[in-house]
Amino acid sequence: MKSLPNILTSLRLVLALFMFLALAAAAGAVPGLSNHLTMDVQFGLQRWAVYAFVIAAVTDFFDGWLARKMDAETIWGAILDPIGDKVLVCGAVLGLMSLGAQPMVLLPAGLILFREFTVSALREVGASKGVKLPVTLLAKWKTTLQLTALALELIVAAWGAFGLPDDPKIQTPAIIAAHTLFWIATLVTLITGAQYWEQTRKALRA
Repeated sequence: MKSLPNILTSLRLVLALFMFLALAAAAGAVPGLSNHLTMDVQFGLQRWAVYAFVIAAVTDFFDGWLARKMDAETIWGAILDPIGDKVLVCGAVLGLMSLGAQPMVLLPAGLILFREFTVSALREVGASKGVKLPVTLLAKWKTTLQLTALALELIVAAWGAFGLPDDPKIQTPAIIAAHTLFWIATLVTLITGAQYWEQTRKALRA
């Protein structure tokens, strides 16, 4: 039973891969397959990709909570958890691009990817020097904001797949809310990236 948190983390990785492949196929990026998909199948792939993302995002909360609750925190889990987070976020960003995201999304999406790869590199360099970068409370909020904003952006990008009405009175507020939250998540993402950079710099100088 104590392996449940690691199972959930591994499930997040599998769901993230499925989400990205489903969105890529729906966008016509899978050679030999995408050209033969009907519109209904494409919409179905988009819906299931969003469902997979939401389920994966939920596991991000429960795996850590269960690990602490069951006293089942392991080194393997500590390694897999941040990897699962980054794979899910980066996969969602790339999947969002494949859906033809609006220009307002391109800059924050690129900044998020830049930050995630930079912090991963900082952790790797720091680990080789015996420097640990503990996850801060703001960084946890960053992940929550990222996942919530990406879920909204995916729904907006796959609007037709969910049979939502093409009514500007409904769609426009949804787009504004998604973009606003995505920009807020990006700002918090950059702040936490700067914090990790400063922590690493001070630790290496010391």
